[in-house]
Amino acid sequence: MKTRVGADDIARMREELFYEGADRGRKLSKFWLLLVLAGIIASAGIVGDSTATVIGAMIVAPLMTPILGIVYAITAGDLPNLRRSIILVALGAVTVVAIGYVLGLFIGYDVVAATNSQVASRVNPRLVDLVAAIATGAVGSVALTRSDISDTLPGVAIAISLVPPLAVVGLTLESGAPHQSWGALLLFLTNVCAILATGLIVMWLYGVHRASAEHAPTGFRRTGAVTLIAVLLVAITVPLAFNSKRTDRSIQEQQQVQSISSTWAHASGWTILSVASHDDIIYVTASGPAPEPSVQTLEEDLQQHGYGAAKVSILLLPGAYTPLPTT
Repeated sequence: MKTRVGADDIARMREELFYEGADRGRKLSKFWLLLVLAGIIASAGIVGDSTATVIGAMIVAPLMTPILGIVYAITAGDLPNLRRSIILVALGAVTVVAIGYVLGLFIGYDVVAATNSQVASRVNPRLVDLVAAIATGAVGSVALTRSDISDTLPGVAIAISLVPPLAVVGLTLESGAPHQSWGALLLFLTNVCAILATGLIVMWLYGVHRASAEHAPTGFRRTGAVTLIAVLLVAITVPLAFNSKRTDRSIQEQQQVQSISSTWAHASGWTILSVASHDDIIYVTASGPAPEPSVQTLEEDLQQHGYGAAKVSILLLPGAYTPLPTT
């Protein structure tokens, strides 16, 4: 297995990651064209609640290139390209957020987690998202370092969500849901930090810092950049851990309420249709034949397990199946 990069690999990586040289203008125009289109596709896909469309935006989006450019620039000690890559990532992120916000202005309703699954899946990131991002970022860095497995990059683009969370930030900001915007931004930052951290490790293991020593200016201190990334990764972990704990508790509560309410409903010939949680309230929907079962009995059962009346809300849908007339 190839574990070290050579001069040819360094030249290829610099060509792929940096916007410099005679064709700098062409590379930049390509980046911005693809980014704007990806932002429009992602925003439209989220508004339409279309997973396929959002996946298409992930593949088109070029935002991972300057992020990996940051990784390489730190590893190689290339300060000018480090600055350029950071600026591209920052401006690119702001551009996608703006696209989402502007598109939201033309929508006649709020695009929020309560009514849109694409938003809901991106506003409450957990530690498991960081784990997935770390693994995906490692794959992307290895694919960049080794040209023989670069065909995995489309899969990496799908797995590491960059543009869709930014589109969600813009859409939810316009919809008046800043808390959800923060959650989507946290997911984006989680993915970026994971790419940076794993990318540095992978490139160090492949000896990129040695092979690119000629590009490193005197006095460049990699340790400062590495320390900053480590601090950001730790800082990101705190809200992720909080979200994980809150989500796990919510799932456990839903499961327990479902078990209690199913036992209660079954005793009266009713069925629990759904159990969902929103804003710390568990909503139970039940259906069955008349007469309606006693809600007080359910309340007593729930109180025995620590669930007060303000914690659970139930919707009863009385009804019965009617057989079709025979001919």
